[in-house]
Amino acid sequence: MPELLKNDEKKVEYIELIYDLIFVYMIGRNNALIHHVSDGIIDPRLYMTYLVCTLVTIQIWYMTVLFINRYGANDRSMYIGLFVNMFFLYYMADSIELSSSGSFYRFSISWLMILINIMIQYLLKYRQSREDAPWESANILFFVRMLGIMAAIIVISFPVYLLTGLPLSPAAMIFGIIMSLAGRSQIDLIAVDFPHLSERVMLYVVFTFGEMIIALSAYFGGDFSFSSLYYSVCGFLIVAGLFMSYGFLYDHMLDRDMNISGNRYMLIHIVIIFALSNLTVALEFMREPEVDFVFKNVYITASFVVYYVFLFMLAPYFKGYSGTVACLRWFALSLASFVILMFLFYRNSYISIAAGVALTFVILYLEYRYKREMIDPNTDQCLLRPDLDE
Repeated sequence: MPELLKNDEKKVEYIELIYDLIFVYMIGRNNALIHHVSDGIIDPRLYMTYLVCTLVTIQIWYMTVLFINRYGANDRSMYIGLFVNMFFLYYMADSIELSSSGSFYRFSISWLMILINIMIQYLLKYRQSREDAPWESANILFFVRMLGIMAAIIVISFPVYLLTGLPLSPAAMIFGIIMSLAGRSQIDLIAVDFPHLSERVMLYVVFTFGEMIIALSAYFGGDFSFSSLYYSVCGFLIVAGLFMSYGFLYDHMLDRDMNISGNRYMLIHIVIIFALSNLTVALEFMREPEVDFVFKNVYITASFVVYYVFLFMLAPYFKGYSGTVACLRWFALSLASFVILMFLFYRNSYISIAAGVALTFVILYLEYRYKREMIDPNTDQCLLRPDLDE
């Protein structure tokens, strides 16, 4: 494909960090929905509510980050837009509940106002781009139309919910995901500033790990015993291993000199963040006897698998990408061995959580081995890597 038009490199601004902090609160509110179990498992209705609320939260962050990355100028308009979003995100977080008509309206109205706010930001940029940068107009109009349709779906959901009790507003989130996947010809018109984008994504992942660290504190409570010591050590090692695994990729393997649209990179991270949120809850379940053995082992196994599969879907963004095949074979073998162990010993939580520890550090070793074999320690580059066509 032809080389993408690229904006000047930008830094992550202070206001962006403040804005991202509201999502720490959102992560905690969403995860709280599935901390409790009924008959040994998570209530399916609760999980669906959690799924929708989590994806809506990440989608709002995703759309804001893309706009700031391409068009943000650290000016008055950007500050006002972010603070308005933060205000409505507080209302949205406070309305996250299972069954309440008031919660539905409060959540949906907050979401609607956030979408309208982002759309206004795009329209303000469109007015400028028609004269200063006409090549940006098609990209901006794509997002204006997408946000407008999403807002219209939410508006329509109000009378539908009033008459039928059917919460139609999640269709707006689904529409946005479909458009993000199907609208590559429009989204890809302008490249992102990849160093800025990758740093913003990394910060969101770090915030998700922060919620995991808070959840881990439950392992250290209660009376001291061998069981509490064992779980606290294993839980800490898992969280540390997961964090080092992502950090190693970001610090040593990610190629930040790419000229890409960044859409695929962001979408992969949406699943990674979602998997980490589920893994946070799954770790809490491991030492709780009231949670069904089969359920909690399937849950933590699935969370690990999804996290690592999508983590290594980032391979095209690594230095030395063409040399990853052999490493990925070992990765697949390690993941398959983990799944087999979890299946065989699903009734023994001691072995299950130990298998999680082993997996995290085996994957970390494979990352280190890949870097040692494929990346020149002197130049931090690998000539085998082909250009990425996104």
